[in-house]
Amino acid sequence: MSAKRLLAALAALTLAAPASTQMHIPRPQAERDMAKACAGRDGWGDPAPPAHVYGNTWYVGTCGITTLLVQTPGGLVLLDGGIPQAADLVLENVRKLGFPVKAIRWILVSHEHFDHAGAVAELQRRTGAKVIAGPNQAAVLRSGQPDPTDPQAPLLRKEPMRPVKVAKTQPHGTALVAGGVHFTAWANPAHSPGSTSWTWQQCQGAQCRTIAYADSTSTISADGYRFVDHPERVKAIRQGLAVIAALPCEIIITPHPSGSDLFPRLSGSQPLVKPDACALYAAAAGQRFAERLARETVAPK
Repeated sequence: MSAKRLLAALAALTLAAPASTQMHIPRPQAERDMAKACAGRDGWGDPAPPAHVYGNTWYVGTCGITTLLVQTPGGLVLLDGGIPQAADLVLENVRKLGFPVKAIRWILVSHEHFDHAGAVAELQRRTGAKVIAGPNQAAVLRSGQPDPTDPQAPLLRKEPMRPVKVAKTQPHGTALVAGGVHFTAWANPAHSPGSTSWTWQQCQGAQCRTIAYADSTSTISADGYRFVDHPERVKAIRQGLAVIAALPCEIIITPHPSGSDLFPRLSGSQPLVKPDACALYAAAAGQRFAERLARETVAPK
């Protein structure tokens, strides 16, 4: 049997296996040194090779934007899709790992901005996958138009997204069960009104770890926007950061890989497992936000 046929057979067996007996199967084309592969390149559309994260979770995004692939006994789960132009790159990485793209059954979203959800409509069209929205994302994903309360709305209107068909909205703190793997949605509206983090467990042998796909925490806005003039948004950001800080979080991954030093960690130059990483990630964002509020308070309107 050829190597290609062997990989296909192993993939079929794994997808058919019960969740309790699923075993991690190495993928020969998974990159082991992402820091080297993307050295000097961090553009949102810069091609990157696929890389192994942990268990049956792989990185299939670009050098500047994260997309994750999780193999389950019931099919493949994709988290985010990147910019619209990244659809081909993501699907090619899925193929490089030996998976058929039609095995992608679900697509989950971190937040409803074009740089992370812009490719979702095309990925859905080409795979037939069901899009599962975070607790406060469905309206924007269905319309392709930004939430008017989003501080970045004037900027986002310049980059409209193709509307997607949302199969389901996952409530906060509840899990989508996909092939026996529980993907829990956590609403944390810090970066955007629909910001959502996702957590799930993966095992390698007897060692199981919780992966936290912790959403972006930067508080970016269009010119002229003052957070101090929007106390409801300030409250939402603080609540969102508190949610991220409390996530079950042994392996942190962020929508921009640089936000969690992901490539050095995948390459082995930094620890992959960092149990306090989500708390530190949220605390740093909280400090930056407090500094912005202080500047806005003393500056004239």
